[in-house]
Amino acid sequence: MEAVKPLVYDPDALVEYGWRRAIITITVVLCALLELIDTTIVNVATTTLMGALGATVTEITWVIASYAIANVIVVPMSGWLSARFGRKNYFAASIALFTFGSFMCANSTGIWELVGWRFVQGIGGGALLTTAQSILVEIYPKKKIGMAMAFFGMGVILGPTLGPVTGGYLIEHYEWPVIFTVNIPVGIIAFFLTLQFIKDNPFIAKPTRGMDWFGLFLLIIGIGSLQLFLEQGEQQDWFESKFIMIVAALAVVGIIGFIYKMFNTREPIVDLSVLKKGNLAIGVTLQFILGFVLFGSVFVLPLFMQRFLGFSPTATGAIFIPGALLSGFSMPIVGRLLQNGFNPKILIVIGFSLTAIFVGWISLVLTSATSESYFFWPLLIRGLGMGFIFVPISNLALAGLQGRDLTQASGLMNMIRQIGGSLSVAIIGVLTVTGTAQHRNDLLPNISTTNTAFNDTFNGLVNNFMRFTSDISVAQQQAYAIMERRVFAQASVLTYIDILQYITLFILICIPLILMARTIKAKAPSAEEGGGVH
Repeated sequence: MEAVKPLVYDPDALVEYGWRRAIITITVVLCALLELIDTTIVNVATTTLMGALGATVTEITWVIASYAIANVIVVPMSGWLSARFGRKNYFAASIALFTFGSFMCANSTGIWELVGWRFVQGIGGGALLTTAQSILVEIYPKKKIGMAMAFFGMGVILGPTLGPVTGGYLIEHYEWPVIFTVNIPVGIIAFFLTLQFIKDNPFIAKPTRGMDWFGLFLLIIGIGSLQLFLEQGEQQDWFESKFIMIVAALAVVGIIGFIYKMFNTREPIVDLSVLKKGNLAIGVTLQFILGFVLFGSVFVLPLFMQRFLGFSPTATGAIFIPGALLSGFSMPIVGRLLQNGFNPKILIVIGFSLTAIFVGWISLVLTSATSESYFFWPLLIRGLGMGFIFVPISNLALAGLQGRDLTQASGLMNMIRQIGGSLSVAIIGVLTVTGTAQHRNDLLPNISTTNTAFNDTFNGLVNNFMRFTSDISVAQQQAYAIMERRVFAQASVLTYIDILQYITLFILICIPLILMARTIKAKAPSAEEGGGVH
């Protein structure tokens, strides 16, 4: 029997034009946007969910953590699963699972039921991001890859920003289930559009072996435990908790075992060897930095605005919208520059430099009385910077990759970006506690009878309280309590300033990494690289 020859790779076979490309672009970008909105939309609804479901603070954090853990496990597997079941089927099934999970979340009656369905929703959502990116790369001509990444980047940057403001608005005006039911009509439409318009990639060879179950087990244990460690560490007091120590040990053992297994398996579920190709290794590193900065800044500023400036969740989210929109508007321009041959490394340096300016500027104007107007221009600069970062990084990292390599690379980049964001939030949580304690200790010596400024403020407070009580000791205790709160607030402000300055320094140190990247020209992959199908 004559063997079936591998298909000859045709770089234009999957390219779409006109209204078909527009429909596919809208469909996959909308799916990616939904997935990323759902990573943050619950954050502003925690108090409401605690009251509605009778949950504690510790329990409610699992609603957020379960989704993130499911995401980070599924994302790197998307390349193998897409090759095994077909890209169209896998993407459609993921949309269906995400939509079904959203429906079940909205109908949950208990906290652990909601946690379970959030995990299911996260499994479906994890594939949306990675598969959407690879689909966009393949339906655009090679000279327009920058534009494809611009559309995808709009979803990646807008999602984490729109999540809190969308969640805040919905929670303030409707019942809590609506933050999940809004996904359902979009999911249904996207499901049928996927079946109708998206094609499978015939040049990707299907795995000849079944699932590597032991590799999957190590992936779940390693990456899942790492994400759990980062998500729950602060609530569990880090290594003071036996649970966190066990999770950390599982993460180390699981990740090391997983890496060893992937390099010693004929058809690994995550092909780590793709990191050796092109600029992917440096691209993955830059994605980690992007996730660290993007999610870190989105986490620290809203936290400060709501805790110390008294902004509502909706008002806080609204402050970020102009910058996010500027990111969206700037990305197609950046895509056009790349299409015209502009060096992506220069654009990335510009983007990170603008982001460093934003973070440094915020650290200089941050006080316990900073008004909304002080945030407007720095956040616009942040938005412009993000627009100059994401598209060139994706273009640089994915240049020269095709077929299964492309999906594997997309999965690794999205996973690393999410881990970078989780690590950033975890580090900021630690610095917030330790930094505030240190600054408080530094400020306490000022609360002394030998300090004229303290005496004037303290005596003024005592005199005010004496108008309501004849007991001077009670008035003094109340005055001391007020002074203690002021010291804590000032210590917190100084801590947030430190964190922002650390982030600024981190960005500046990382900029030289960009110059290490090579310029890779696209080429057709061989059958061994995943470009053929037998």
